Amino acid sequence: MKTGKKLFLHIFILTLLFTNIYFAQFGNRPVVISPQVNNDFTVTFNFHAPSAKEVKLNAQFEKQPILMKKDSLGIWSLTVGPVKPDMYPYCFIVDGISVADPNNSAIFPNEGFQNSVVEINDKTPLIHSVRNVRHGTVSYRYYYSEELGIRPVVIYTPPDYEKNIDKKYPVLFLLHGTTDTEETWTKVGRANIILDNLINQQKAEPMIIVMPYGRAYPAISKSSGSLRNWENLQEFKKDFFNNLMLFVQENYRIKEGKDNYAIAGFSGGGGETLYLGLNNQDKFSWVCGFAPGMLKEEFDRNNAGAFADPNLTNQQLKLFWIGVGKEDFLYAVVLDYLKVLDEKKIKYEKYISEGGHTWMNCKVYLSIILQKLFK
Repeated sequence: MKTGKKLFLHIFILTLLFTNIYFAQFGNRPVVISPQVNNDFTVTFNFHAPSAKEVKLNAQFEKQPILMKKDSLGIWSLTVGPVKPDMYPYCFIVDGISVADPNNSAIFPNEGFQNSVVEINDKTPLIHSVRNVRHGTVSYRYYYSEELGIRPVVIYTPPDYEKNIDKKYPVLFLLHGTTDTEETWTKVGRANIILDNLINQQKAEPMIIVMPYGRAYPAISKSSGSLRNWENLQEFKKDFFNNLMLFVQENYRIKEGKDNYAIAGFSGGGGETLYLGLNNQDKFSWVCGFAPGMLKEEFDRNNAGAFADPNLTNQQLKLFWIGVGKEDFLYAVVLDYLKVLDEKKIKYEKYISEGGHTWMNCKVYLSIILQKLFK
């Protein structure tokens, strides 16, 4: 037998062998599709766990976990809704253990929990819906810190950034929540898509968005708590001004001057935002907090720069903006903070929304401030 025929025969036999092994392992496993978004805005969730004794759906659009039902194939199913169109995190609680949906590739980037994300589209596109418009570029970059090592950062550049090589842009530093990561603002907050849509509608200025990792790890342990704790703030501040800002300025075409620099953030990242922005008014003219993490006893310490000279603060800032939901666990302390600002006669804009401490609200807040920045 010729060598070529022998080689073909060996490959054929090996293919049969591996095919049999594959089907022996996976051939009896049923095909599971989850989640399924239905035309009536209901959503069906399916999870294959034949040995599980109990499976519940834990979704942010439900007040509490809901028990699912198992069929003869070991597939647990549940249809809920109709659900208000938006993007929502969810997970399955399997015999008391929370797990992401293994059949859904849309994962919520977070170091504190593992959730999946379901998107329910409306008949009319939402502000974060992917549309047929010109899109910017999302890049995964790294920069170096002597104290913290190699640091990740996600950077958005607007449409035609690569073509208009002589054009410079303003920059927004956008900080994530306490256990989130540098990816959460794009994968859950849809910052890039929201800005694409607003630029296309001529409602927002083209800008660069810088989304860094907000924990000062490994100098500060991930178990240390909120991003806005004092130790993390001190380490992150050094990294932010000494490394991150320098990296962005050296590698991207940024307009000069503080009027072209904005900072915003959610939750723990909102606390970081207020601390960095209000205490460094020579670097930022636009400071926006989305349900910012704060404690009443820390108001004076964390806002020392702004409180020292309220008149100067009002002159320095083009926009000081705070948003929070009525059901947010931070609602009460944010209201206390606004009272202090009123007492000190520091100017600000507020937006009180419905809902709680959610990324659904974050998308709303971001869509509002993007239309105000750099104008």
